[in-house]
Amino acid sequence: MTGPAERVETEFAETFGGKPEGRWWAPGRVNLIGEHTDYNDGFVLPLALEQGVAAAARPVDRPVLRVRSVQQEGTVELALAEIAPDTVSGWSAYVAGVAWALREAGHDVPGLEVVVDGDIPAGAGLSSSAALECAVAVAWNDLAGLDLSRDDLAAAAQRAENDVVGAPTGGMDQMASLHGRSGHAVFLDMRSLRAEQVPFDPPAAGLTLLVIDTRAPHAHVDGEYAERRRSCTQAAEILGVPALRDVSLDGLDDALARLGDGAEGDLLRMRVRHVVTENARVLDVVGALRSGDDPRVIGPALTASHASMRDDFEITVPEVDTAVAAALEAGAHGARMTGGGFGGCVLALVEADAVEAVLRAVEAAYEKAGFRAPSTFVATASDGARKL
Repeated sequence: MTGPAERVETEFAETFGGKPEGRWWAPGRVNLIGEHTDYNDGFVLPLALEQGVAAAARPVDRPVLRVRSVQQEGTVELALAEIAPDTVSGWSAYVAGVAWALREAGHDVPGLEVVVDGDIPAGAGLSSSAALECAVAVAWNDLAGLDLSRDDLAAAAQRAENDVVGAPTGGMDQMASLHGRSGHAVFLDMRSLRAEQVPFDPPAAGLTLLVIDTRAPHAHVDGEYAERRRSCTQAAEILGVPALRDVSLDGLDDALARLGDGAEGDLLRMRVRHVVTENARVLDVVGALRSGDDPRVIGPALTASHASMRDDFEITVPEVDTAVAAALEAGAHGARMTGGGFGGCVLALVEADAVEAVLRAVEAAYEKAGFRAPSTFVATASDGARKL
């Protein structure tokens, strides 16, 4: 069975004729811990996955982008000079947006013929869009000899998503895709954008990091995500800090007391409590992994993170809560929703020989609740975006 890297080369020959100049790969990501802390200038701990997006590409002597997706019909052709916010839409905007962002940053990028394909489960919150952007960004970087840093490429990919696609995401997904390393998670300070690879190798400890795609629709169409951002911004303004990252765990009780009375004050207290305690949990997990502790010790932090997302940030859904509860009851050391919320995936840190038991428990709980059967895969910390 062929994978994306093989399919893009075959499709390139059929679409454009001849061979591409090369093939590039960028992984999706799963966030081990640190949810909704990114836009609060906080801390996150994602890891790059084995699953990702491949791009076969070659430069052309005309200032055009010709892009084809193995998973879509037809080829999209755009003049580079005409790409701008609000001028492109659909899946090709992620690719076109990278060209626009690089040009806006002052880089001379050539026209490109490119075919893309991926194996990240769609709609699962595993950053397939960032993987697409980063695969194309590293291809353009190599083909044009731009010699941009990983941070520069991440910034361009994020700007493509924010300004051209119109998705108000932070930079975590792109940074994780570009800075990933096998056997490591990527500790990101989202204020300084400093990236540090922290050892995280569950198989070496006899563990498995299981990803459960809950099959619940992963969408923020009702404005819930935007509401959480607004609440955090409002709370920071009331507290007189640049961002909620600046509220310490020791100062949390005092901060909560300053958020006013009534329903609005109660809501802001919940949102602030999640962000502040989540930042502390990220730092605790990073400290344990840096010290070479048994990865099992991070399990309670994962579970506490989920409880905080469920109770204080209110971003879980019944399918997610059911999967977490069933995994824990079946012996998982820790389990939590991962991603922006309102659907998506659950992570469970389990003994390698207990994976089947956890899967059966989750499936049984889903059947009892009348949910669609979930799908699962094992998350392996992998290398970041690169030429194949």
